Amino acid sequence: MTSDPYAGLDLDALDLRAQPELYRVGRGEQGVLRVQPYKDELLPLWRFRTPDVARESAAALRARFDDYVAAGDLVGADMARKFLQMGYTRSRRYANHAGGRKYDGPVPEDQRGRSGSHGRRELPRGPEDPDKAESARIFKEAWDAVEQVEAYTDWRSEHRSLHG
Repeated sequence: MTSDPYAGLDLDALDLRAQPELYRVGRGEQGVLRVQPYKDELLPLWRFRTPDVARESAAALRARFDDYVAAGDLVGADMARKFLQMGYTRSRRYANHAGGRKYDGPVPEDQRGRSGSHGRRELPRGPEDPDKAESARIFKEAWDAVEQVEAYTDWRSEHRSLHG
């Protein structure tokens, strides 16, 4: 498990567009539902219920990614990438587990907000939901495409080496 890259920061009070040096790329989707103002800008675009909805969502998130890159906003571009990644991972979870519950039982109180099983057993996978699997494929394709934007990946690597 990876530690919280934002430990000690009041993300509710921070505008990381105004202070991008405080942004931490982290691993995977870390911070995707915490970093403002991007969470409020991107969350309404993120949907995966059906393949058509996922296609529209992935296109909107990709357009926002392109806008952020054009505006010189690395934090926004990286957050849009994280929402595309989260579209893939959540769609896959629902494709594998009806109702989206992967683990048995509630998250222990002291582990809330952290990913992982926390000692709970993984629930058995059901038959794959073909709609959610297709939604996952759509998001994965969009996620892979933004990972091919060299200007973004170089920029992200530079930011990570300077700021984390």
